[in-house]
Amino acid sequence: MKLGLSGRLTRFTIASPLTPLFLLAAIAVGLLALVSIPREEEPQISVPMVDIQVAAPGLAAADAVELIGVPLETIVKSVNGVEHVYTQAEDNGVLVTARFLVGSNPEDAAIRIEEKLRANQDRIPVGVPDPKVTVRGIDDVPAIVLTLTPKPGAAGQWTDQALYDLAHKLRTEIAKVDDVGLTFITGGRPDEIRIAPDPAKLNLYGVPLGQVMEAASQANRSFPVGNIREDGQAVAVTSGRTLASAQEVGLLTVRSVTGAPVYLRDVADVAQGPREDQARVWRWARHEGQWAGAPAVSLAIAKRAGANAVVVSEAVRQRVENLKGKLIPEGVEVAVSRDYGETANEKANELLFHLALATVSIVVLIGFAIGWREAAVTAMVIPTTILLTLFASYV
Repeated sequence: MKLGLSGRLTRFTIASPLTPLFLLAAIAVGLLALVSIPREEEPQISVPMVDIQVAAPGLAAADAVELIGVPLETIVKSVNGVEHVYTQAEDNGVLVTARFLVGSNPEDAAIRIEEKLRANQDRIPVGVPDPKVTVRGIDDVPAIVLTLTPKPGAAGQWTDQALYDLAHKLRTEIAKVDDVGLTFITGGRPDEIRIAPDPAKLNLYGVPLGQVMEAASQANRSFPVGNIREDGQAVAVTSGRTLASAQEVGLLTVRSVTGAPVYLRDVADVAQGPREDQARVWRWARHEGQWAGAPAVSLAIAKRAGANAVVVSEAVRQRVENLKGKLIPEGVEVAVSRDYGETANEKANELLFHLALATVSIVVLIGFAIGWREAAVTAMVIPTTILLTLFASYV
């Protein structure tokens, strides 16, 4: 009987003493791939999305769409690889999002958008600021979220401003963990300096509101202007200064209509305190049989592209544990609100379990239906094939 290619290959492998070595090598590289392949919650499909944000001061949403949104859509749609374009508009701003084809390179997508916008700058109305281009991808989704909140009984000791300051320090420490990507803070109120002009005092001192705005915008700046040499020494000279408190801001001078200088504190209320946000974050917990709410701040942590979410999540958790008692006080609880590493690990283990269960079922079925020798061959072939498939995917 004349054998084909598969028949000759089968006869060679059956008779060759290298077959067991090839089998062991296939199992070894498959197990290596099984351990090394990153486990992630989101599929690593490259679908770049480029956000083009344009400020439109003084324009209503309807006008911003017609004057800025429509021209931007026309420009973006002409870029090669763009599949869909979405536009969101509000008063004083427009956001145009371009979604590229699956498999497109994110960096190339951003470069193409930037080049097309610069080449068609004349289509955008005069006076509109330059667009801000930002690339979004699946790796921008937070892999783990830490929520800081006071422990039961200590809610009165921690305000949302204090929690925000603590989260900011914790963010710096978490950024030192390997393969940690972008991080951002949700909730809390950072410290800020507010200037509230008083119309009555502005009229009394004859100070235009524009002077107050100009003084505030030009403050808190310093520039190196050179060195002064005197007595054999060089002294660095800086123009301007940075302001550290509300008292220093209040001592800024503004010009009245007569040209006389007036302190900013005389025509405006200058105060330093937590930012006045409309959105607040609270966490409810049961304490002594009753539900009580406390301010909370969440720290969202993404990972780098291609990193193992399980490894990054465990490293972040370990870092938090090491900081307890040092950076994190006893009265603050750090809860894990989201952990994609844990869920990704559970799904991967569940997949492997079902593959093993299916293999055992097939082997038992073949053993009873055909024979146990054939079942033993199947028990070797199926796992080896799966492992080789994982190795090919890893490569």
